[in-house]
Amino acid sequence: MPLVLVTGGAGYIGSHTLPALLEAGHEVVVLDNLCNASRESLRRVERLAERTLTFVEGDIRDRDLLDRLFREHAVSAVIHFAGLKAVGESVQQPLAYYENNVAGTLVLCQAMQAAGVTRLVFSSSATVYGDGHPMPLHEGLPTGQPTNPYVRSKLMVEEVLKDLAVSDSAWSIALLRYFNPVGAHESGEIGEDPQGIPNNLLPYVAQVAVGRRECLAVYGSDYPTPDGTGVRDYIHVMDLAEGHLCALNALAERQGVNTGNLGTGQGHSVLEVVEAFEQATGQAVPYRIEPRRPGDVAACWADASLAERELGWKARRSLADMMADTWRWQKQNPQGYL
Repeated sequence: MPLVLVTGGAGYIGSHTLPALLEAGHEVVVLDNLCNASRESLRRVERLAERTLTFVEGDIRDRDLLDRLFREHAVSAVIHFAGLKAVGESVQQPLAYYENNVAGTLVLCQAMQAAGVTRLVFSSSATVYGDGHPMPLHEGLPTGQPTNPYVRSKLMVEEVLKDLAVSDSAWSIALLRYFNPVGAHESGEIGEDPQGIPNNLLPYVAQVAVGRRECLAVYGSDYPTPDGTGVRDYIHVMDLAEGHLCALNALAERQGVNTGNLGTGQGHSVLEVVEAFEQATGQAVPYRIEPRRPGDVAACWADASLAERELGWKARRSLADMMADTWRWQKQNPQGYL
């Protein structure tokens, strides 16, 4: 089977994509600088899949390292997760985000081009659509005006990759726009392990349930939604992982740039998620209402029909699955990978 390079493969989404690749028979090389990830996630992936993978500790900005990696391994395709991803941090440290996310991708693509590797799956974000569109969001919509450097870096990389594909027809690129990844591997062995206070809803809910935090903060209860709290399209991380495998397979037959939304096509409010978690786990989740956060939109969910038609992918796991798998991971690993 082909050898796949996975950048950022020790992180949350990367580590969940590895079992899907290994179980499908792919050989895998992981490149990660471990700045926001744990080596332990890779050891657990190997146990789960009963397969070994090659790990290279390093940075996508290191051209010499990349050139050596492509010389030593017969890489046929790259899945590119590596990058910084916290919105608030990006406002405080814009140069770090442009250097890691944009310049890092440039170096990666230069090394790929030099090695003759032209199949790439890129981890983008539904935030590139911006505000003001009717729901659901579909790929034909124009992208928006980014409100922070994180989103701008994703959009900049998308533009770079589109230009690259126009310049050279050998490239086959998938731009996968994620909605809200949640959940964990059903084994409970790997999951989301945020550093510090979680930025995302479900890890915060799980940490409250396991006793690491006292109370969930719900930002805004006066949105024009059924219960006043924000609505998002939550997608199980293993469905997301399978989307990358489908994209990788589709690129073998599809040249140019292929853009796809990875979401369920259904929105759930914050309070719906809290209730679903309590029902799935039997754990109470106390919460308090806080003012809205600047930049948050009332509702956002996907039209994922294009990914189904062109990539042969569709989200299969339910909201209850997302809650149960999150709780299994958190209960078995109350301090994450520590």
